[in-house]
Amino acid sequence: MTLQLRGYQDSGMDGLREGFAAGHQAQILYLATGGGKSEIAIALMDAARKKGKRSAMLLDRKMLCEQTSQRLDKYGIPHGVIAAGHWRWRPSEMIQICMTQTVEKQGAFPDVELLIVDECHDKRKAVVEFIKSGRVRAIGLSASPFTKGLGQIYSNVVLGATTEFLVEAGNLVPLRVFQATQIDMTGAKKMAGEWSDKEVTERGVKITGDVVTEWVRKTHELFGGPRKTIVFCAGIAHGADLARKFSEAGYNFVAISADDDDVFKADAVKEFAKPDSKINGLIATDILTKGFDCADVMIGISARPFSKSLSSHIQQMGRVMRPYPGKEFAAWLDHSGNYLRFQADWEEIYSDGPGALDDGREKAKPEPTERDKKAALCPKCGAIFPGHQDVCSHCGHVRMRHNGVVVLPGELQEILRQERASKDGRQKFYSELLGLAIERNYKPGWAFHKFMEKFGAKPAGLSETPRSASEATASWVKSRNIRYAKGQAKNFRKMPDHWGEARS
Repeated sequence: MTLQLRGYQDSGMDGLREGFAAGHQAQILYLATGGGKSEIAIALMDAARKKGKRSAMLLDRKMLCEQTSQRLDKYGIPHGVIAAGHWRWRPSEMIQICMTQTVEKQGAFPDVELLIVDECHDKRKAVVEFIKSGRVRAIGLSASPFTKGLGQIYSNVVLGATTEFLVEAGNLVPLRVFQATQIDMTGAKKMAGEWSDKEVTERGVKITGDVVTEWVRKTHELFGGPRKTIVFCAGIAHGADLARKFSEAGYNFVAISADDDDVFKADAVKEFAKPDSKINGLIATDILTKGFDCADVMIGISARPFSKSLSSHIQQMGRVMRPYPGKEFAAWLDHSGNYLRFQADWEEIYSDGPGALDDGREKAKPEPTERDKKAALCPKCGAIFPGHQDVCSHCGHVRMRHNGVVVLPGELQEILRQERASKDGRQKFYSELLGLAIERNYKPGWAFHKFMEKFGAKPAGLSETPRSASEATASWVKSRNIRYAKGQAKNFRKMPDHWGEARS
């Protein structure tokens, strides 16, 4: 089978090549969860192999190493695996898939010219030191590069595709988010800014019955019956309690943890992946957060509160957004409070990507007030309004606000996303639109109307000085072009849309 990349994946590779040519020794490729970072990594390593250059990819879990090795096999690409006791120990191969912990214990990294670091936001001291030594070109992969200090390791960020872009292109499905009975973290102790596992587990067990009851109600309401579900629980004891309560209700949910036998975990995931699986749901703390790919999962349950771990929150939601035949959306049942806790950051990242490194996103968030929680909910069905729209994604109810309303001729009122950016941020965006308009020879006024489209307001008081567009702004414009093209195709059945299609 030949490895094929989508258009935005090719663009991401081109951006990395340009970055290296510009002198960047270490770069980050941002791609929203589900965008295919592994395929890009494989393509990069295979391209290096064909040029006679050695490369390695670092992953921090056995399951991820095995999955990546299997994908390389699928494409017929020779490689070795550096992991304790692995049968594929082949140090002479040009491509090495490495268990990070194994490399660290050996005290030496493989002799390569290209190093790819999966989930690079999880900084590891030995990996950081190796990258900073300057002996290798490095590419960090991440859907959530928000950890403080990344800007001191990587000097360039290449934007592959935002979540919004992937949803509009059909490469991800949208989320319907419902606020459910939540774990009360009032007064809970924290360690390094995050709630302790012990506190979260003890408090999570108290609402286990609510988690089960609300899942039964929602899965029947949305889908007419049980659908595949993954549950992010508060701890091992919480996971076991959830599995027991689901069983008492007549459903087969299997709890897995890092302490379980590797064979048991692999068998559970393998059975769950079957279209006719006997398992209704998998329950885990963080095992399912990274690298778990099961496209027919329809429901995610968030029952592990985070105080500051925006990265984990975004990765967890991404696990249920992969497309599958007949899957129009995924449901997210929030028992943790994470969605409202991180909503402002999430909505910005959803549309624009990660922004600058070291911008301090990974810090404890203020808790929403009861008034905030009530205002965020649809009064008809209880779903959480997405921050970028005022139409309930579940029942269609429209909430009216005093600003941000634009009346379109011949159409219903369109409620646009509320302005969140600072004046400096709006100025930067407008200047970059002006720069794109000049670069692409667009008509006068194009930048003005695109600014209105994003913010629902005129660029009043902003300078008309153009500047080169960032990857985030160019990606946003591209996503709007795709939306327009799809609308034209739907109306006239003539305009082809090649974005999202595979190409060799």
